[in-house]
Amino acid sequence: MPEMPEVEGLRSFLDANLVGRTIASAHLAAFSALKTFEVPLSALQGLDVERVERRGKFLAIGVDGLWLAFHLARAGWLTWHDPVPATAVRPTKGPLALRVTAEGPPLSPDADDPGDGPVGFSLTEAGTQKHLAVYVVTDLMMIPGVARLGPDPLADGFDLDAFRDVLAAHARTQLKGLLKDQSVLAGIGNAYSDEILQAARLSPFKLAGSLTDAESAALFAAIREDLLSAIARAHGARPSQLKDGKRTHLRVHGRKGEPCPTCGTPIAEVSFADTFLNYCPGCQTGGKLLADRRLSKLLK
Repeated sequence: MPEMPEVEGLRSFLDANLVGRTIASAHLAAFSALKTFEVPLSALQGLDVERVERRGKFLAIGVDGLWLAFHLARAGWLTWHDPVPATAVRPTKGPLALRVTAEGPPLSPDADDPGDGPVGFSLTEAGTQKHLAVYVVTDLMMIPGVARLGPDPLADGFDLDAFRDVLAAHARTQLKGLLKDQSVLAGIGNAYSDEILQAARLSPFKLAGSLTDAESAALFAAIREDLLSAIARAHGARPSQLKDGKRTHLRVHGRKGEPCPTCGTPIAEVSFADTFLNYCPGCQTGGKLLADRRLSKLLK
């Protein structure tokens, strides 16, 4: 699943390559992906792209009073086209959900193509479970997922005291769940929550309210360091490079059985119905293996 660093990488790429261009067309291939109907996709045609913003894991393209926003969900992705494929977009059960074409030169000198030919992007989603969501709205707060987002942990003003207030408000919540809950903190998902907890040397099942001052400070520092480092790596990368860039730098997530880069202990895993978490027993749980979440008593 794309998380804050990858979505921010996509935002910076689109900001450089799309802002200043004019939307020529927006064609829907998967009708289930469009979640709003009051403003049609066709209303975007002929409007200039003014800005690209991120809200948590949502991307939002601002076009002259309207927003084209989307959430890539677990299996979605954005593919940049330069040039745009000549084949027409038709309703399909395949991975393609939306294709947007834009014309004219971008404003940024950092754009991949400073020319004026038609470029654009496609949103695709792998698998049979379709959760990718597209919205056309006049106000981003009209999108339920955006309206209920918690604070961005990298936002100006979100300091250690603010983070400790979040921990206190969710004292009975396990750290893994707290970091992933978008209504608590916006932008962190399954992979980076594993990375952050390993860096902070905290069990994923530890309760938020049980952290010492030193532990909460270490967790806050790990959140900022891991996310900022990943964003720095993503900046300037093309969309096609972001997935592999993420996988290459993960220390524990998706690395079951491999040695922890910090202490050498084999990375362990806890599986759930439709997801999993990874952690280092040596760094995070005092050498003990965690059982299923319902059975584990390792809260310290």
